[in-house]
Amino acid sequence: NMLDFVFVVDDSMTWHMMNLLKNRSHYSFLKVFGPKQISSIQSYGAGIYYNTLVPCNGRMIKYGVISTDTLIDDLLHWETLYVAGRLQKPVKILTQNENSKLQAALVSNLKSAVTAAFLMLPESFSEEDLYMQIAGLSYSGDFRMVIGEDRSKVQNIVKPNVPHFQKLYSNILQDCPQVVYKHHLGRLEASIDKSPEGQFTQLMALPRTLQQKITSLVDPPGKNRDVEEILLQVAHDPDCGVVVHQGRPRSASVISLK
Repeated sequence: NMLDFVFVVDDSMTWHMMNLLKNRSHYSFLKVFGPKQISSIQSYGAGIYYNTLVPCNGRMIKYGVISTDTLIDDLLHWETLYVAGRLQKPVKILTQNENSKLQAALVSNLKSAVTAAFLMLPESFSEEDLYMQIAGLSYSGDFRMVIGEDRSKVQNIVKPNVPHFQKLYSNILQDCPQVVYKHHLGRLEASIDKSPEGQFTQLMALPRTLQQKITSLVDPPGKNRDVEEILLQVAHDPDCGVVVHQGRPRSASVISLK
Protein backbone atom coordinates (compact mmCIF):
# COMPACT_ATOMS: atom_id res chain seq x y z
CA ASN A 1 0.00 0.00 0.00
CA MET A 2 1.13 3.50 -0.77
CA LEU A 3 1.79 5.59 2.33
CA ASP A 4 -0.06 8.91 2.23
CA PHE A 5 1.32 12.09 3.80
CA VAL A 6 -0.21 15.56 3.99
CA PHE A 7 1.98 18.59 4.67
CA VAL A 8 0.24 21.70 6.03
CA VAL A 9 2.32 24.77 5.22
CA ASP A 10 1.91 28.48 5.92
CA ASP A 11 3.48 29.60 2.61
CA SER A 12 2.87 27.18 -0.25
CA MET A 13 4.99 28.98 -2.83
CA THR A 14 8.06 29.09 -0.59
CA TRP A 15 7.55 25.44 0.35
CA HIS A 16 7.36 24.35 -3.31
CA MET A 17 10.40 26.49 -4.13
CA MET A 18 12.47 24.75 -1.45
CA ASN A 19 11.12 21.33 -2.34
CA LEU A 20 11.86 21.80 -6.05
CA LEU A 21 15.48 22.47 -5.13
CA LYS A 22 15.70 19.32 -3.00
CA ASN A 23 13.27 16.94 -4.69
CA ARG A 24 12.67 18.11 -8.25
CA SER A 25 12.13 14.53 -9.46
CA HIS A 26 9.03 14.22 -7.26
CA TYR A 27 7.12 16.64 -9.51
CA SER A 28 5.35 16.10 -12.81
CA PHE A 29 6.00 18.25 -15.88
CA LEU A 30 4.51 21.15 -13.90
CA LYS A 31 7.94 21.67 -12.35
CA VAL A 32 8.97 23.58 -15.48
CA PHE A 33 6.45 26.29 -14.60
CA GLY A 34 8.05 26.94 -11.20
CA PRO A 35 6.78 27.25 -7.61
CA LYS A 36 4.49 30.22 -8.19
CA GLN A 37 2.46 28.40 -10.84
CA ILE A 38 2.39 25.16 -8.84
CA SER A 39 1.07 26.95 -5.73
CA SER A 40 -1.49 28.70 -7.94
CA ILE A 41 -2.69 25.37 -9.37
CA GLN A 42 -2.80 23.99 -5.80
CA SER A 43 -5.48 26.54 -4.90
CA TYR A 44 -8.06 24.94 -7.21
CA GLY A 45 -10.50 22.20 -6.21
CA ALA A 46 -9.79 20.83 -2.74
CA GLY A 47 -6.80 23.17 -2.34
CA ILE A 48 -4.24 20.38 -2.13
CA TYR A 49 -1.44 19.43 -4.53
CA TYR A 50 -0.14 15.85 -4.60
CA ASN A 51 3.17 14.38 -5.65
CA THR A 52 2.61 10.67 -6.23
CA LEU A 53 4.65 7.51 -6.81
CA VAL A 54 7.60 8.84 -4.81
CA PRO A 55 10.12 6.14 -3.77
CA CYS A 56 11.13 6.47 -0.12
CA ASN A 57 13.05 3.97 2.02
CA GLY A 58 12.15 1.02 -0.15
CA ARG A 59 8.46 1.79 -0.57
CA MET A 60 6.20 4.13 -2.52
CA ILE A 61 4.65 7.19 -0.93
CA LYS A 62 2.56 10.13 -2.03
CA TYR A 63 2.34 13.48 -0.32
CA GLY A 64 -0.09 16.34 -0.54
CA VAL A 65 0.58 19.99 0.22
CA ILE A 66 -2.17 22.26 1.55
CA SER A 67 -2.00 25.75 3.00
CA THR A 68 -2.80 26.26 6.67
CA ASP A 69 -5.54 28.77 5.84
CA THR A 70 -7.19 26.40 3.34
CA LEU A 71 -7.14 23.55 5.84
CA ILE A 72 -8.61 25.68 8.63
CA ASP A 73 -11.39 26.80 6.28
CA ASP A 74 -12.20 23.18 5.37
CA LEU A 75 -12.12 22.08 9.01
CA LEU A 76 -14.50 24.84 10.12
CA HIS A 77 -16.86 25.03 7.16
CA TRP A 78 -16.46 21.73 5.23
CA GLU A 79 -15.90 23.58 1.97
CA THR A 80 -14.79 20.33 0.31
CA LEU A 81 -14.45 17.93 3.28
CA TYR A 82 -11.43 16.43 1.50
CA VAL A 83 -8.76 16.84 4.18
CA ALA A 84 -11.25 17.63 6.95
CA GLY A 85 -12.87 14.27 6.25
CA ARG A 86 -9.56 12.46 6.62
CA LEU A 87 -9.01 14.18 9.93
CA GLN A 88 -12.35 12.87 11.21
CA LYS A 89 -10.70 9.44 11.17
CA PRO A 90 -7.60 8.34 13.10
CA VAL A 91 -4.38 9.63 11.56
CA LYS A 92 -0.83 9.90 12.81
CA ILE A 93 0.22 13.52 13.30
CA LEU A 94 4.01 13.45 13.01
CA THR A 95 4.71 17.03 14.00
CA GLN A 96 2.58 20.10 14.72
CA ASN A 97 3.36 23.71 15.53
CA GLU A 98 1.57 25.81 18.13
CA ASN A 99 -1.10 27.31 15.91
CA SER A 100 -4.08 27.97 18.17
CA LYS A 101 -6.46 28.62 15.25
CA LEU A 102 -5.54 25.29 13.70
CA GLN A 103 -5.86 23.48 17.03
CA ALA A 104 -9.34 24.94 17.57
CA ALA A 105 -10.37 24.08 14.00
CA LEU A 106 -9.28 20.45 14.43
CA VAL A 107 -11.52 20.11 17.49
CA SER A 108 -14.39 21.92 15.75
CA ASN A 109 -14.19 19.47 12.84
CA LEU A 110 -14.56 16.49 15.19
CA LYS A 111 -17.50 18.10 17.01
CA SER A 112 -19.20 18.79 13.67
CA ALA A 113 -18.70 15.17 12.62
CA VAL A 114 -20.40 13.96 15.82
CA THR A 115 -23.29 16.42 15.35
CA ALA A 116 -23.87 15.35 11.74
CA ALA A 117 -23.71 11.69 12.73
CA PHE A 118 -26.25 12.24 15.54
CA LEU A 119 -28.69 13.73 13.02
CA MET A 120 -28.35 10.73 10.72
CA LEU A 121 -28.51 8.03 13.39
CA PRO A 122 -31.61 6.80 15.24
CA GLU A 123 -32.28 7.74 18.87
CA SER A 124 -30.18 4.87 20.22
CA PHE A 125 -27.12 3.33 18.60
CA SER A 126 -23.88 1.53 19.38
CA GLU A 127 -20.44 3.06 19.55
CA GLU A 128 -19.47 1.26 16.36
CA ASP A 129 -22.57 2.66 14.62
CA LEU A 130 -21.38 6.16 15.51
CA TYR A 131 -17.89 5.61 14.14
CA MET A 132 -19.30 3.97 11.02
CA GLN A 133 -21.46 7.02 10.39
CA ILE A 134 -18.56 9.40 11.00
CA ALA A 135 -16.22 7.43 8.73
CA GLY A 136 -18.94 7.36 6.08
CA LEU A 137 -19.40 11.14 6.14
CA SER A 138 -16.40 11.78 3.95
CA TYR A 139 -16.23 8.47 2.12
CA SER A 140 -15.96 9.53 -1.50
CA GLY A 141 -17.22 12.92 -0.31
CA ASP A 142 -20.64 11.36 0.20
CA PHE A 143 -23.16 11.91 3.03
CA ARG A 144 -25.54 9.15 1.91
CA MET A 145 -26.44 6.17 4.04
CA VAL A 146 -23.48 3.82 3.99
CA ILE A 147 -24.80 0.70 2.28
CA GLY A 148 -23.66 -2.20 0.11
CA GLU A 149 -20.07 -2.17 -1.05
CA ASP A 150 -19.44 1.23 0.52
CA ARG A 151 -20.54 -0.12 3.89
CA SER A 152 -18.02 -2.97 3.67
CA LYS A 153 -15.23 -0.53 2.87
CA VAL A 154 -16.18 1.74 5.75
CA GLN A 155 -16.36 -1.26 8.10
CA ASN A 156 -12.81 -2.12 7.05
CA ILE A 157 -11.78 1.35 8.18
CA VAL A 158 -13.65 1.28 11.48
CA LYS A 159 -13.48 -2.26 12.87
CA PRO A 160 -9.66 -2.54 13.14
CA ASN A 161 -9.42 1.02 14.46
CA VAL A 162 -12.15 1.27 17.12
CA PRO A 163 -9.60 1.97 19.90
CA HIS A 164 -8.15 4.81 17.79
CA PHE A 165 -11.62 6.24 17.14
CA GLN A 166 -12.28 6.06 20.88
CA LYS A 167 -9.11 7.99 21.62
CA LEU A 168 -9.95 10.59 18.98
CA TYR A 169 -13.53 11.22 20.14
CA SER A 170 -13.51 10.35 23.85
CA ASN A 171 -13.18 13.92 25.13
CA ILE A 172 -15.96 15.20 22.87
CA LEU A 173 -18.32 12.36 23.80
CA GLN A 174 -17.58 12.72 27.50
CA ASP A 175 -18.65 16.37 27.28
CA CYS A 176 -21.81 15.54 25.34
CA PRO A 177 -24.95 15.59 27.54
CA GLN A 178 -26.75 13.18 25.20
CA VAL A 179 -24.17 10.44 25.63
CA VAL A 180 -23.14 8.32 28.58
CA TYR A 181 -19.63 7.34 27.55
CA LYS A 182 -18.21 4.37 29.44
CA HIS A 183 -14.65 4.55 28.25
CA HIS A 184 -13.34 1.87 30.63
CA LEU A 185 -15.88 -0.55 29.17
CA GLY A 186 -15.24 0.60 25.61
CA ARG A 187 -18.84 1.50 24.86
CA LEU A 188 -21.29 4.36 24.93
CA GLU A 189 -24.97 4.64 25.69
CA ALA A 190 -26.65 7.36 23.71
CA SER A 191 -30.13 8.81 23.69
CA ILE A 192 -30.36 11.47 21.02
CA ASP A 193 -33.08 14.11 21.21
CA LYS A 194 -35.06 13.66 17.99
CA SER A 195 -37.64 16.30 18.85
CA PRO A 196 -37.86 19.24 16.41
CA GLU A 197 -36.23 21.44 19.06
CA GLY A 198 -33.34 19.00 19.54
CA GLN A 199 -32.78 18.53 15.81
CA PHE A 200 -32.93 22.29 15.20
CA THR A 201 -30.18 22.85 17.77
CA GLN A 202 -28.02 20.25 16.02
CA LEU A 203 -28.75 21.64 12.55
CA MET A 204 -27.73 25.12 13.68
CA ALA A 205 -24.40 23.68 14.89
CA LEU A 206 -23.52 22.14 11.51
CA PRO A 207 -20.74 23.64 9.36
CA ARG A 208 -21.75 26.48 7.09
CA THR A 209 -21.37 24.63 3.78
CA LEU A 210 -23.58 21.76 4.88
CA GLN A 211 -26.22 24.20 6.10
CA GLN A 212 -26.11 25.94 2.71
CA LYS A 213 -26.45 22.64 0.85
CA ILE A 214 -29.45 21.68 2.97
CA THR A 215 -30.96 25.12 2.35
CA SER A 216 -30.59 24.80 -1.42
CA LEU A 217 -32.29 21.39 -1.31
CA VAL A 218 -35.30 22.56 0.68
CA ASP A 219 -35.87 26.20 -0.32
CA PRO A 220 -37.77 26.56 -3.62
CA PRO A 221 -36.21 28.99 -6.12
CA GLY A 222 -37.36 32.55 -5.63
CA LYS A 223 -38.39 32.32 -1.97
CA ASN A 224 -34.99 33.26 -0.55
CA ARG A 225 -35.85 32.47 3.06
CA ASP A 226 -33.09 32.76 5.64
CA VAL A 227 -31.10 29.72 6.71
CA GLU A 228 -32.54 29.61 10.23
CA GLU A 229 -36.12 29.46 8.93
CA ILE A 230 -35.30 26.65 6.52
CA LEU A 231 -33.41 24.61 9.12
CA LEU A 232 -36.37 24.96 11.46
CA GLN A 233 -38.53 23.43 8.73
CA VAL A 234 -36.04 20.59 8.25
CA ALA A 235 -36.00 19.96 12.01
CA HIS A 236 -39.74 19.18 11.86
CA ASP A 237 -39.27 16.80 8.92
CA PRO A 238 -39.45 13.09 9.87
CA ASP A 239 -36.76 12.54 7.22
CA CYS A 240 -34.42 15.16 8.68
CA GLY A 241 -31.51 12.71 8.69
CA VAL A 242 -32.04 11.89 5.01
CA VAL A 243 -31.98 15.58 4.12
CA VAL A 244 -28.67 15.94 5.96
CA HIS A 245 -27.33 12.97 3.98
CA GLN A 246 -28.39 14.55 0.71
CA GLY A 247 -26.79 17.88 1.58
CA ARG A 248 -23.30 16.62 0.98
CA PRO A 249 -20.46 18.69 -0.52
CA ARG A 250 -19.67 17.49 -4.03
CA SER A 251 -16.30 15.84 -4.46
CA ALA A 252 -13.65 18.41 -5.25
CA SER A 253 -10.81 17.82 -7.68
CA VAL A 254 -7.32 17.17 -6.39
CA ILE A 255 -4.24 18.15 -8.37
CA SER A 256 -2.18 14.99 -8.76
CA LEU A 257 -0.08 14.54 -11.88
CA LYS A 258 2.89 12.33 -12.72
